[in-house]
Amino acid sequence: MISKQKFLHLGKEFLRLQSFSSNMNAKTGIVLLNMGGPERIEQVHDYLYKIMTDRDMIQLPIAQDILGPWIAKRRTPAVQKKYEEIGGGSPILKWTKLQGKLLCEKLDKISPQTAPHKPYVAFRYVPPFTEDAFIKLQKDGIERAILFSQYPQFSCATSGSSFNEIYKFLKNRTIPNGFKLSIIDRWPTHPLLAKCFADLIRKTLQQIPEDKRNKAIILFSAHSLPLKAVNRGDAYPSEVGATVHQVMQELNFSHPYQLVWQSKVGPLAWLGPMTDEAIKAYVKQGKKVLVIVPIAFVNEHIETLHELDIEYCKELAEEVGVEIILRVPTPNDHPLFIEALSDIVLTHLRNKIPVSKKFLNRCPHCVNVSCLNSKKWFSEICSL
Repeated sequence: MISKQKFLHLGKEFLRLQSFSSNMNAKTGIVLLNMGGPERIEQVHDYLYKIMTDRDMIQLPIAQDILGPWIAKRRTPAVQKKYEEIGGGSPILKWTKLQGKLLCEKLDKISPQTAPHKPYVAFRYVPPFTEDAFIKLQKDGIERAILFSQYPQFSCATSGSSFNEIYKFLKNRTIPNGFKLSIIDRWPTHPLLAKCFADLIRKTLQQIPEDKRNKAIILFSAHSLPLKAVNRGDAYPSEVGATVHQVMQELNFSHPYQLVWQSKVGPLAWLGPMTDEAIKAYVKQGKKVLVIVPIAFVNEHIETLHELDIEYCKELAEEVGVEIILRVPTPNDHPLFIEALSDIVLTHLRNKIPVSKKFLNRCPHCVNVSCLNSKKWFSEICSL
């Protein structure tokens, strides 16, 4: 005869299994969008080729179909050398996969009604590409796909290019009946993102001797944009600034700080001040204790591991006589960052807003036909 305690236990287990079984029919795919980076040296040329011929990312003044491939071929050896110096390839896929895994594990616990959740990586310029992610989605029988940009701050050149690519891939394909598609396009001021960066900054500041800690200047470094993109109306600079302000609020404005910009390419005018020039200028002012925060990057890659760590914190710092310079790590798998990601998705699901009005609104001086068509298509197709 089964005891009352055993009977209650079996009843709970039956309900748990029944709930799990019903959830199996509500599969949710989280599609993590990012630029990506070559894992191997031999991928570098194709990576650069795709960037230099993507007019959503870079607009060359003339003959992009000819000039873009030429620039990619010319730059390949130098960029390959940089990847060799950081271990032979980018770790961005490793980190994105881990972030997706941890995110979905957490979502399964806090949102059982939309479980099970499965992560898919959709990189723009290296495998796994957009088409790879959606082919897997279809094979897995996913019923709901959330397109989750891993750029906290939206730019037409980064997030915009990824969404345009998804539109180009899906526009002529049949969307299964009942399939739901929605977009998380930006999240620059999420409180847990700010708390994560603040925690990383505090830990980095603790590495500075106490008698010099208060002298530190915090340099928030983000990838720059050509000024013509800024003047066209790209939201990226203002959204990066909003993130910086929120992080400093978390730190109670404990130190002087400055937003600076990195990774300028080519002769055109770009948004400044540039990170390397700011380092030089502060040293001339006698301010030689610096902390650099990669505020627009959520995982380590060449622009943190080489440009910031090697070119600026090592080579430039030695050249100009910096006393102390430290680089704050990117969020990677920080618990607060995983909490931020899961809260962003959960809020998205609960709010029942499949695509934001901000995303659907074009820049005032937008001339990109792909942008026009993709926003119109997403406005019609997205649902929760």
